[in-house]
Amino acid sequence: QVQVVESGGGLVQAGGSLRLSCTASGLTLERYTMGWFRQAPGKEREGVSCIRGSSGRTRTYYADFVKGRFTISRDNAENTLYLQMNSLKPEDTAMYYCAADFTGYSCLDPAYNHWGQGTQVTVSS
Repeated sequence: QVQVVESGGGLVQAGGSLRLSCTASGLTLERYTMGWFRQAPGKEREGVSCIRGSSGRTRTYYADFVKGRFTISRDNAENTLYLQMNSLKPEDTAMYYCAADFTGYSCLDPAYNHWGQGTQVTVSS
């Protein structure tokens, strides 16, 4: 059974940085399209970033609201997905979810087979 686990969330001041990590037991992450999503209270879950491809043909995608501030990466040796978040803003406050094994068209859509429980990111002003 696949288990996706996120970590790295926390409380940070505006302008600060956090790095989220995601592991998925039972999956070799390099073989799957992976995504980061977030959901703030009262709002729908939205795609933040995703990564697809492997062996030098990796492509990354970002939502407009994080472009230039967030970076998705994958350490194949550690079988871990990361989301480096810089220049954080209060509006980035949300529960962040890692997702594995994409089944849709645009990997920023929440069409994944496996989801983690989320890690809370809170950005204070």
